[in-house]
Amino acid sequence: MPMTDSHTVRRNSCKAWLLATRPKTLTGAAAPVLVALSRAWADMGQLVWMPAILCLLFALLMQVDANLVNDYLDFRNGTDREDRLGPERACAQGWITPRAMQWGIAWVTLLSCLVGLPLILWGGWWMVAIGAACVAGCFLYSVLFSRIALGDVLVILFFGLVPVVVTYYLQTKTTSPETNSQFSIFDFQLLSAALAMGLVTDCLLLVNNYRDRDTDRHSGKRTLVTLIGPKVTEWLYLAFGLVAFVLCLPQSRLLMFYLPFHFINWHLMCAIHEGRALNAILGRTAAAILLFAVLYSAGVVLRW
Repeated sequence: MPMTDSHTVRRNSCKAWLLATRPKTLTGAAAPVLVALSRAWADMGQLVWMPAILCLLFALLMQVDANLVNDYLDFRNGTDREDRLGPERACAQGWITPRAMQWGIAWVTLLSCLVGLPLILWGGWWMVAIGAACVAGCFLYSVLFSRIALGDVLVILFFGLVPVVVTYYLQTKTTSPETNSQFSIFDFQLLSAALAMGLVTDCLLLVNNYRDRDTDRHSGKRTLVTLIGPKVTEWLYLAFGLVAFVLCLPQSRLLMFYLPFHFINWHLMCAIHEGRALNAILGRTAAAILLFAVLYSAGVVLRW
């Protein structure tokens, strides 16, 4: 993946902010919302469009916020060094000044809250608690959890279980259409889809930390990869995709088309093993997240 020429990016310009949002990662935010909406459509035969749109916007804004926070904190903590293997970061490259980034984080956080607040009308006041947890997770990931090998837990929670279950509930007022009980946790199809999305999305973090394992170890940053090693990480990447596939195949046979793509990504990851070339696998994994969500959703809606 070619690096961006720093001289072509004016400081604090629109292009600089666009790069800082990391557009390729936004599939991870949109995918679980798409999965939840397709499940709701299949169960209810219709969608309530306003909360659907608000859920999507909130998820995208939270992802952007998390990316900006991560960019700023890694710069402040000196994690973005000259030997960085991943894509360039806005603060480290001087595209955005630290002060401007602070203001950007504040404004995106505020906009996220304003977008999410109307969801109270459909979900009740407990939406405030869910929104606060999402905002807290957005900051805590970079501040704490990504440094103590718990980043994967947050990804599975906030890119799988929370967005899928909450978006579905806002559409149907239930988490179990079989029992019509508001807070039942026994709907296997919904929980399977939510967990599957968390696992598929966490593959993105696994590749990212797999690539950065040496620099993370040298800087004292503990990730799951630094604890279990590269070989186990490779098998974990494969396993997460396979488990997600098995969980959701009964709901969508179209996911058969996802499986070879995941196997190819895994094979390429093992073959490349280290270095900047793994950025290509990062992009392919982001595409795989969207592919999984689209195939699942199409199969569920079409009842294939």
